[in-house]
Amino acid sequence: MLAGSMNTALMITSSFFVARAIMAMRAERQSVCIRWLVAALITAAGYPLVKFLEIRWNVAQGLTGDGDVFLMSYYYLTFNHLVHVSWGILGMAYVMTRTWFGGYSAANHNGLVAFASYWHATDLIWLMIFPLFYVLP
Repeated sequence: MLAGSMNTALMITSSFFVARAIMAMRAERQSVCIRWLVAALITAAGYPLVKFLEIRWNVAQGLTGDGDVFLMSYYYLTFNHLVHVSWGILGMAYVMTRTWFGGYSAANHNGLVAFASYWHATDLIWLMIFPLFYVLP
């Protein structure tokens, strides 16, 4: 449950940072927006690290999912989520780079908002996975 709690904190924190980046862009504060995106990127990068360590620990404990429907479902959903988080991290790097080079403004930052929507959706999905596989069992 520790890894799940850590990943929950990382996802919520990175979503908060992304929301702050949008607020900074709307206030025409590009450099502040970039700082929030850097914080979000660093925080988000912790998710795959924690997930890797969790899976490594699970396998060492013999929790491989062979013939166990719960564990197979757990690995399928959490790996699928990890793939989407990884795509989100790449997207975050893209919007951060685009922001750095002036690609967004207070008047036109639709790409940044679209990315934020994807990231928040990924966060919401984790908030459904976490109780199902970490709290309820």
